Amino acid sequence: MNSIIPILIILIITLVIIRLIILFSDKIRFISKGLDSRFKMKEILLLWKLAKTSGLEDPASLFLSVHALNRSIAYVISTTRANHTEHTKETQEFLSRLYEYRTKVELDPKLRKGLKSSKGIAVGQKIRVVVKGHGIFSSTVLNNGRHLIIILPLKDGLITIPALDWIHKTITVYLWRSNDASYVFDAFVIESGVFNGKVVLYLQHTDDLLRAQKRKSVRCQCKIPAQMFLVKSETTDLTAPEHGEGLRCIIEDISEGGAFVHIGGKGKKGMQIKLQFTINESLVVMHGFVKSVEFDMENNQSRLHFECTDIEPRMKNAILSYVYNVLPQDEKEMVEAINLAEQDEIEAEKIIPLKGHNDFINLEKMTESDIIYGETKPLTESPWEENSENYYVMEDNNENK
Repeated sequence: MNSIIPILIILIITLVIIRLIILFSDKIRFISKGLDSRFKMKEILLLWKLAKTSGLEDPASLFLSVHALNRSIAYVISTTRANHTEHTKETQEFLSRLYEYRTKVELDPKLRKGLKSSKGIAVGQKIRVVVKGHGIFSSTVLNNGRHLIIILPLKDGLITIPALDWIHKTITVYLWRSNDASYVFDAFVIESGVFNGKVVLYLQHTDDLLRAQKRKSVRCQCKIPAQMFLVKSETTDLTAPEHGEGLRCIIEDISEGGAFVHIGGKGKKGMQIKLQFTINESLVVMHGFVKSVEFDMENNQSRLHFECTDIEPRMKNAILSYVYNVLPQDEKEMVEAINLAEQDEIEAEKIIPLKGHNDFINLEKMTESDIIYGETKPLTESPWEENSENYYVMEDNNENK
């Protein structure tokens, strides 16, 4: 009997240790990542609180996200300013490490972590919601746990679809993460309700997120007859119309930034050319280079990937008008939603509320020297209502320690 007791004690201690490891595995991994990134333990514990209060599903992702690091820097600035420690050596060293690490994450693609699931979307993320036949709506992620909770979407600041009418509908969500990419996913609306005093929708989580870098231009398929001219080195006016006969070709895909051109014969990569054609009775001349060639030897035909480097503004506008008129409505909404989502994120990054009062930091004008020398001035007006649940900065909560 006496020999069994020590074994039971060892077994209980082992079970307790395993339980503690499971319970604190996220924190242990976070601390390990923080130490690897050359932060002090005191700083890591503060960053842990920031990660938990930010609603990050994986707190360690703070070390992989420029967006989250920006929020951390803003929090450190606001709290140290509030307690008059912003110019101390300790604070400045901490800020220097944050800035240095943030730069490293931004410049090294291997350190960045894209969204794999809607569970990884940060609380406060601005989103755009597209409902077929109803247009584009704006909303914000209010909470992210068992469900993704978003504020009732508005169109032009107005409620055009009541909360109950969203239930059991599938919506398309667009968001833009700074220094990352745009994301789009379909989400099923489980229920509507009230959360933190706001009317909200409860969305079912999904791992089916489509990630894409924003395209520099919007393009559409077409079949536009055109003429192609080889540009001589002595040509000075690169956008002037040509009056002779050029090589006949067909433009199969077009944007203001380039085109996909079908020609007879074998094309050559690097050729400097002009494309001249008419869109909606408007003459268009595009100058640029052939970036790549797809040659069909059997039919002796080539498809040229043409990049435009020079085009007059009115001609560029003629192309844009054509592209947007030709695009199907759902593609127009997709393009607009991505652009609006990116603009939302840019605006959100400019203004960060300070902890404990009504001043705001303008991140657009903030530099490291501003912080060191105390030259950053808060805005006098708040872009949001005075409600702490709208703030992106973190409050001190014991439960998050």
